[in-house]
Amino acid sequence: MQKPTPFSIAIGIIVVLGIALLAASGVYTDVLWFNQLGFGQVFTTQVIAQVALFLIAGSAMALITSVSYNLAYRSRPIYLKFPDEGDAFASYRELLERLRKVIKIGLPILLGIFGGVAALSRWPIVLMWLNRTPAGTKDPQFGLDVSFYLFELPFLSAAVTYLSAIVLLAGLVSTSVHLIYGNIKFAGRNSKITKPARIQIATIAAIYLAVQAASLWLDQFSTMTSASGLYTGATYSDVNATIPGFQIMALIALVVAVLFLVTAVVGRWRLSVMGTALMVVSSIVLGGIYPWIIQTFQVVPNERTLEAEFITRNIEATRVAYGLDKVETTDYQATTDANAGALRKDAETTASIRIIDPALVSASFKQLEQYKQYYNFAAHLDVDRYTIDGKTQDTVVAVRELDQSGLGSSQSWYNNVIVYTHGYGVVAAYGNQRSVEGQPVFLQKGIPSNGLLGKYEPRIYFGENSPTYSIVGSADGAASRELDYPAGDGEADQTYTTFNGNGGPKLDNIFSRLAYALKFQSEQILLSDAVNNNSQILYQRSPLERVQAVAPYLTLDRDSYPAVVDGRVVWIVDGYTTSANYPYSRAENLGDAISDTSTTTGSTRGSINYIRNSVKATVDAYDGSVKLYAWDDKDPILKTWSKIFPNTLLPVSEMSGELLSHVRYPADMFKLQRAILGTYHVSDPGSFYSQEDAWMTPNDPVSATTSGAGSLQPPYYLSMQVPGTSRPAFSLYSTFIPRSTGASSRSVLKGYLVADSDAGSVAGKVSAEYGKLRLLALPSSTIVPGPGQVQNSFSADAEVSRLLNILRQGSTKVLNGNLLTLPIGGGLLYVQPVYIQSLGETSFPLLKKVLVAFGDKIAFEDTLDEALDALFGGNSGANAGDSTGGSTTPVTPTTPGTPSTPSTGSNAALANALEVARLALVAKQAAMAAGDWSAYGKAEAALKKAIDAAIAASK
Repeated sequence: MQKPTPFSIAIGIIVVLGIALLAASGVYTDVLWFNQLGFGQVFTTQVIAQVALFLIAGSAMALITSVSYNLAYRSRPIYLKFPDEGDAFASYRELLERLRKVIKIGLPILLGIFGGVAALSRWPIVLMWLNRTPAGTKDPQFGLDVSFYLFELPFLSAAVTYLSAIVLLAGLVSTSVHLIYGNIKFAGRNSKITKPARIQIATIAAIYLAVQAASLWLDQFSTMTSASGLYTGATYSDVNATIPGFQIMALIALVVAVLFLVTAVVGRWRLSVMGTALMVVSSIVLGGIYPWIIQTFQVVPNERTLEAEFITRNIEATRVAYGLDKVETTDYQATTDANAGALRKDAETTASIRIIDPALVSASFKQLEQYKQYYNFAAHLDVDRYTIDGKTQDTVVAVRELDQSGLGSSQSWYNNVIVYTHGYGVVAAYGNQRSVEGQPVFLQKGIPSNGLLGKYEPRIYFGENSPTYSIVGSADGAASRELDYPAGDGEADQTYTTFNGNGGPKLDNIFSRLAYALKFQSEQILLSDAVNNNSQILYQRSPLERVQAVAPYLTLDRDSYPAVVDGRVVWIVDGYTTSANYPYSRAENLGDAISDTSTTTGSTRGSINYIRNSVKATVDAYDGSVKLYAWDDKDPILKTWSKIFPNTLLPVSEMSGELLSHVRYPADMFKLQRAILGTYHVSDPGSFYSQEDAWMTPNDPVSATTSGAGSLQPPYYLSMQVPGTSRPAFSLYSTFIPRSTGASSRSVLKGYLVADSDAGSVAGKVSAEYGKLRLLALPSSTIVPGPGQVQNSFSADAEVSRLLNILRQGSTKVLNGNLLTLPIGGGLLYVQPVYIQSLGETSFPLLKKVLVAFGDKIAFEDTLDEALDALFGGNSGANAGDSTGGSTTPVTPTTPGTPSTPSTGSNAALANALEVARLALVAKQAAMAAGDWSAYGKAEAALKKAIDAAIAASK
């Protein structure tokens, strides 16, 4: 073998040092990041747990395999010097002798490393077992506390599996050594095994069988979460055949293990071989044949009756596990007659009906409020509520985030990292209003930000689309380098700022700069004079990313949303504790359950059968600080993790009233609950068995996707008063239609599920109504059209089709907004905004018409107020929010850089005309910049019309 050259040795050393340096820099930057955020113990606890688990698991693997190898090697025949003729293992024996020291030391170490790495990912299971918390609820079969299934069973199963692997590897190693050195020979009747080999192999076999006995004993508890057929949990055949079978097989395995120990002592294999054969036969009979006989000949002919008890267990456990055990179900005798004045008792709900679709108006926000190409808005905006003049107002909100791709050729390391570091301001529009031209009416807008939300810190350093990293902070006395906001079109009009917070690790020494230069592969961090001792590096800036890092045990809701709280913009994130081990609860794939036309996640999130919205988290948009609030402090999983990571959770009592006023019921959890409730709204096991009243979520009638999980209609946030309640509340709702497939699908409403999303506004106190689930069940005798049927009625109506064709004339297209369903007027009202959009590049949707339906009657008018009056006999009895007599007036328009104040409301017509003029001017400038002269001409005509209207109003 050729010896390595000095050059190759040097290269090897450099490579090893490079890898070590990269690894060390990664750990060092993680320590800096977690410590700066105030969650250093989260990182150190994880590292310590993983290192300890690696050492323990790896040492166990290495020690046991090493002992097994050495015992086998020491028992080799010492007289064996020359190979027998025809010895098949001679070459292996020779190789083993030459590499004896390497194998003796290296093999256990290698196996130990593999074993330790394999065990690393199990650190949460181990820590949860060590810090387990009783749940206070017992399973109906064994009478064990549910915490046994949540914490103990996963750990015991993992430990038994790992121990089985160790013993099996030890047996393979020892058997291989004995074969190679001739302690075991196979030669027909002349086969032999020496005493040392017999003792060692029989002992290992006994240990392995004892471990398998423990595994079989644990398998009986796994039936509590096994999905077999219609429901989850132990069935009649499981209770009466499978579980006793596991218990008997475990005892048989222990007996056979004792027989192998007898073989090790007395040297007779007959008993152990016969015992093994008996174990194999019994496993076939007890594990397969006997349960099949019970299922086929006893259960199947009487399945509905025999399974009733176990179906009841499944229904009760599933409801508890998904938080559905306290659903308030009401029989809703919905009327389908649209009588005059029907909405008089629902005046508050009618005035709050949201006609602005957050899925469509992002382009409107962008055209009207983007200002510069390096700003942008999310594709799907959020719905929230604010108190305006003492009244709760539903709003469509967005954050003006930084989009560096808009810089085009101006992008450079300096611009991307030092200059363009943050977005600016919240933009909010009334959910129930639109301008004369069909544009959103903003209650918060502009640069600088101004409106009805009061003064707040508008700079957005941490957002959903923030840059990978930025370096902020200037040297003492140095000029500010960060572009704050554009105050005009020229360079001299730009406003600059310096970050003044604690948002990231400091770059105040050469080690931190070198570590981050390696992390982000940028030498500029070391060389740039913009980096100084006051510099901070901001990274991992997504709210979801930050919360996931400091609370790795949480499953996060996909939608974080912004809110102006106590003078700051914060992102609110919902965190879930989940498990797949709740006894008798049905498992559901979380990714599939939350997929609809608003989001498609696929099946990557896995299946769970227990969920709690245990944590509400906030991320400050300015400095990135994270706060975790223990929202459900009774959850045993959260209690367990609070022991693992002490002092990381804050009590709800520390939440301000303003923060609580923006907390909402999480959408992903609601989607999961509606998927479960479609089957589990029934209590009778017979009805559950026959699935005669199963429901499903309807497909979104306005989506091009018509099948699959991603075609479902999303739930919607609305402020409304649910029948049977005393006041309107911010709510989240969804509808149900009969479960069916293909041509047999019936789009008629069967249920209406509402979650109260109003947590109140009293500091430290959550409203007792928050989180209540109310189900309006519609009787079969009343046929109320479902969303799909209503949408078809809209499309099939001759007058509606004629008007839509008029809207489509020219270079425009018609966009149907979200189809909302509201339980008002004694029945169910459907509302759908209709937008038109020019085909030009700078166009954006304009709300031009509103479709409404009640029973089999529909109306199609310019405003919701007009449509409701037309629908309900000329007078609905209530005013909609888009009526001209609304109490809320638009914010006085301004140009960038000029503060604005709310309109006094003394001349609403003048205020509206000026707002239209401002928006037309913005559209005109955007069209000119894009060279879209058709859109430019339309904007100029709209501007002239608005000016004329303003002059007339001023007189």
